[in-house]
Amino acid sequence: MIGLASVVAGTARADDTDEVIKHFGYYDDSQLQAYVQKVGERVAQHSDEPNRDYRFTVLDSADVNAFTLPSGDIFITRGLLAYLNSEAELAGVLGHEIGHVTARHISRQQTASAAANLGYLLGSIFVPQLRNQGAQQLFNVVGGAVLSGYGREHELEADRLGARFIARSGYDPQAVIDVLTVLKNQETFERQLAQEQGRQPRVYHGLFASHPDNDTRLQQVVAQAGELENSGDRTVNRAEFIRHLDGLTFGDSAREGVRRGNEFYHGELGFALTFPEGWRVENLPNQLVAQPPGGDAVLQMGTEELIQDLSPRQFMLRKLKLGRLQQGETFEYPWGEGYTALATTRTQVGPRLARFTVLYFRDKAYVFAGVTKDANDPYRYDGEFIKTAQSFRALTDKERRLAEPLHLKVIRAHGDLPLLNLSERSRIPSHALEQLQLLNHLYPDGEPQSGDLIKIVE
Repeated sequence: MIGLASVVAGTARADDTDEVIKHFGYYDDSQLQAYVQKVGERVAQHSDEPNRDYRFTVLDSADVNAFTLPSGDIFITRGLLAYLNSEAELAGVLGHEIGHVTARHISRQQTASAAANLGYLLGSIFVPQLRNQGAQQLFNVVGGAVLSGYGREHELEADRLGARFIARSGYDPQAVIDVLTVLKNQETFERQLAQEQGRQPRVYHGLFASHPDNDTRLQQVVAQAGELENSGDRTVNRAEFIRHLDGLTFGDSAREGVRRGNEFYHGELGFALTFPEGWRVENLPNQLVAQPPGGDAVLQMGTEELIQDLSPRQFMLRKLKLGRLQQGETFEYPWGEGYTALATTRTQVGPRLARFTVLYFRDKAYVFAGVTKDANDPYRYDGEFIKTAQSFRALTDKERRLAEPLHLKVIRAHGDLPLLNLSERSRIPSHALEQLQLLNHLYPDGEPQSGDLIKIVE
């Protein structure tokens, strides 16, 4: 997920931040959290509302995003941090969000159109039985603007204010444009991936329609900020920033589980799962969503609170409230039994005959729901749905190592070791060269200078 957005709620509540952190996760690195707070406070002190109580939090999410609550709580994901390359760029991101707050851009948004896109933010809600209550609570907190953005004029105003604030703080306001270049490159790469994978690109809220590369107005507001504010030496601070990213989790986290090809490993929950070869698997905060190459079916897996007094079949009837079960079958696992059956359910494309599977593992109930989009061919992927659910297993000792996430490592570039060579050694599963280029502001065909600090993935 790509973008910079401001998040709104009808009323800012004291527990809004807790709700966001509960959903996305708090990134457990006290030094990095303190560093981001320090940079944010430096910019906030030179904003139009320096006395507001701003809080800055790094979320444990691979999404490329930053957003704010009306309370002044500002969030940036580790996913976005990974692609930034200087403290000035970090200041530019935070300044942009502070600009939305001070400009009073926060207002109620139409949520009908937002709800149509909520699946991408909080998990595809294709089958209502897997609708996540936590996701709905988070939507109540953030409202619709996280999806719809604020439009060209408000985004430009936030950039103007952000550039002014960071210039007052002693940072180079050119960092605002540098950040937008980072995000634009991310969008370009995302569109390339989407085309290869036969899916729609996950372009956040049209940010780049508001910020074309050659936008002279944006160039002007950044230049004006540099001229009007303190014009002494400008802070960029690339080396310190890069060093703070050494060891940063990259991609899937231990908290949400790790994808390796068509395998999924969850070290904290202690299970592994095998998806059909060639299927695209989305690792969302509350569930897994898998689709075949043509995108004409979807298999979701979510978790529910285990009810010991109910068998898996009874769980389907009472907890999931499924109606008439068809072709029901009990199957055995080493630790217990599961149950699979067909049942008609409502979906986003109308009523469909869906394959449901429920199994208990440790203290959770795991619920699989598979649906084919073609109502006239409901059994097309039924074998794959069943096989995937029955591949659920406890992690072996060997698989536990595969459940460990990837991390950034900061090294010095060598002239005789181009990015192509580094990419061939990388643990990034696909498009490693492009990812390394994006991580180091070298996309699409740049090379680092010998001696530069660069980020690789291990």
